[in-house]
Amino acid sequence: MADEATNGESGSPGTGDRGAARRRALRITAWVLSAVVLLGGAGLGYVWTKLDGNLRDIDIDAALGTDRPEDLDNGSTDILVLGSDSRKGANKKYGSAGQSGSRSDTAMIVHIHEGRRKATVVSIPRDTLVRRPACDRKDGEGTHPPARRAMFNESYKIGGPVCAVKTAEAVSGIRMDHYLEIDFTGFKELVDELGGVELTTEERIKDKKSRLDLPPGTHVLDGEQALGLVRTRHAIGNGSDLGRIHLQQAFLKALLDQVGEIGLFSDPGKLYGVADTATRALTTDSGLAGVKKLLDFSRSMREIGSEDLDMITLPVEYDPEDGNRVVPLKDKTRTVWDALRRDRPVPDSATEGSAGDQAREDSDEVLGGS
Repeated sequence: MADEATNGESGSPGTGDRGAARRRALRITAWVLSAVVLLGGAGLGYVWTKLDGNLRDIDIDAALGTDRPEDLDNGSTDILVLGSDSRKGANKKYGSAGQSGSRSDTAMIVHIHEGRRKATVVSIPRDTLVRRPACDRKDGEGTHPPARRAMFNESYKIGGPVCAVKTAEAVSGIRMDHYLEIDFTGFKELVDELGGVELTTEERIKDKKSRLDLPPGTHVLDGEQALGLVRTRHAIGNGSDLGRIHLQQAFLKALLDQVGEIGLFSDPGKLYGVADTATRALTTDSGLAGVKKLLDFSRSMREIGSEDLDMITLPVEYDPEDGNRVVPLKDKTRTVWDALRRDRPVPDSATEGSAGDQAREDSDEVLGGS
């Protein structure tokens, strides 16, 4: 795998036990929403309505119509997952002076393979220059014309989730079956509600802009620290977005591993708290709008643990015209998207030699290859 964070070698002592624990963990959403089942079984049916009311949804299918890539019937599922850096409300303190609006601070296309036992996650650097299609403005006042060299994360800023999905489909040629979004504050609160996430660092990570200062060692990150980790750039390598992406991927795997070890099912009250926090943090497409829909979707992927995730970064190089931006490596990027369209694993050759390779090495020094 090109940009993977692993937690031990195959065949090492205890690997089977950890693998079993991870499979019991499922995806984080499955554990979070299982609270509904437990509490509903206890006669608290109103919980369904309460948690459903927390969710926000957008009818992306209706907004985009039929001008989309073919919906391939091969048993796989593709989801655009965004972390939003909206500067509204409680998120204001995470912006810099003069910043306004919102962007997709984190962008991942999650491809769930047929059989629901493996998944490939492709992180798209937010500063990737892409051909952005024409998008309706978020305020409904007209249309933004297409652009040849637009940053990927600007699609969300100008046209919200609909434009973000439209751009992801234009870039990849893959139809997005679903959309999930979580914002800064929701992410932080969810980590706190879970009791933190354990992560080990080999070197100090200090970044004033993301308010993070971690000495070497094993840490249980609270929500603020976790948010700082997934947002930090300046403490890793050359300060680009590529090093941050690998930290995000490593944290996601640590989060999945952690959820199976905190005993949520022994504490229904805590389960409800986690479910309430998670649903308040999420925006979904209409196909996942509703706790029951999310729960059914999560259950379908119950065999996927952190060791079943192939996490890569879109193969890019620094833009010759602007060193603060990156551009896709055409042949390698085509290999990535072709593999997903055929529901195949992405070959290692697709990411070897990309700018993300060096960023992964820099991150591995900080995380000890974890």
